[in-house]
Amino acid sequence: MAALRAGLLGVGMMGRHHARVLREIEGVDLVAIADPGGDPHGVAGTLPILPDVSALIDVGIDIAVVAVPTAFHEEAALALADAGVHTLVEKPIAHSLDAGQRMVDAFAAAGLVGAVGHIERFNPALQELRKRLEAGALGAVYQITTRRQGPFPSRIADVGVAKDLASHDIDLTAWVAQSTYERVFAQTAFKSGREFEDMIAITGRLASGVIVNHLVNWLSPMKERVTIVTGEKGAFVADTATGDLTFHANGTIPLEWESVSSFRGVSEGDVIRYAFPKREPLRVEHEAFRDAVLGRPSDVVTMEQGQRTLQVVETALDSARAGTAATLTA
Repeated sequence: MAALRAGLLGVGMMGRHHARVLREIEGVDLVAIADPGGDPHGVAGTLPILPDVSALIDVGIDIAVVAVPTAFHEEAALALADAGVHTLVEKPIAHSLDAGQRMVDAFAAAGLVGAVGHIERFNPALQELRKRLEAGALGAVYQITTRRQGPFPSRIADVGVAKDLASHDIDLTAWVAQSTYERVFAQTAFKSGREFEDMIAITGRLASGVIVNHLVNWLSPMKERVTIVTGEKGAFVADTATGDLTFHANGTIPLEWESVSSFRGVSEGDVIRYAFPKREPLRVEHEAFRDAVLGRPSDVVTMEQGQRTLQVVETALDSARAGTAATLTA
């Protein structure tokens, strides 16, 4: 079978990595790159830099990756859908729910694979975590907490921290728990002088009853990417910056210290740090997209799922503005 002819729209900070992986994975041939801003990172090689999505389509491509600013996702995706091109759009799916829904509808109507780049699902720590949860290693899940903090990225100018970063945590939490968000309450802060929020704290509950908490900001000098899942048998800690997964088991040894044993909760048990293969998440994501296009079994993040994540983000922002909890519609 001939390789899928791939086009890439946008070769900025994220697009340059897409270009590398598209050149490396089996069954895909990167044949065209477009970016109205040129090639700041010198990734085009022998390929010319085309001016826009129309020129990209004219080359004749089977699949496309859209890695331009969020505000331009809809225009590019709708043009690609109209041209019959399977498309992976970077997260978030779009700048608004209306725009995201138009994208979902366009790809569904055309019978095309439309995917969203929620890359954390493909992080080895989270994939290992979900496998262990499905195997019953934690028993009943009680709570999922995430922390995603770090310095402000000057390249992000068109959305706030909720859409750019919290969308990762919302998607991965629903995916790990295999449950949708039911209710959220959020608070935001604006400290950097921009029109968009640079800090958000979200608490909520999933339809399964699992309690969730997300702390996300662009105001921390330290970079942190942590997911903690607490349940019946202990707690998993996934560090997605390093791909590490650690299990903290509930203790089974009787306590003889009276002031501690009088607390009728759990006690500290064994701590296990797992060893498992760690593949680059972006490569695994591209392989899932390729497989979906070829009709193979795939865990690609669909546009419908990306739209649901955006709905949760928008609901959280509405909650922060109103100062009240908000319920998600079905």
